[in-house]
Amino acid sequence: MIAINGESISIILFFVGVYGLIARRNIIKSVMSISIMQVAIILYFITTNIAPGSAPPIGDVAQTLQVADPLPQALMITDIVIGIGVTAAGLTMFIHLYHRYGSSNWQKIMKKRTPHD
Repeated sequence: MIAINGESISIILFFVGVYGLIARRNIIKSVMSISIMQVAIILYFITTNIAPGSAPPIGDVAQTLQVADPLPQALMITDIVIGIGVTAAGLTMFIHLYHRYGSSNWQKIMKKRTPHD
């Protein structure tokens, strides 16, 4: 039986993001890799312990036998907002570094930096 579900896909996505952080020296690709890792974590927590046939916790749930847990969904909404802030801060720092050093490569920026920067 092939286990293709949200948990296994999220683990694969997370390691794609880790690979992007390790293998790439471009700042934009690093910010994208961090965003991919964040989406993988959100997907993992949303799909963990999900029961088939459970109803969403919205509206009249008296007729349903099993209701999905609303706590992971509420926490992941908070994580989405934090992730947007982290991405915005990373891109803002990238714009500043690009205007100052003229490159989007981590290694080239480190070589151009002087000790008094």
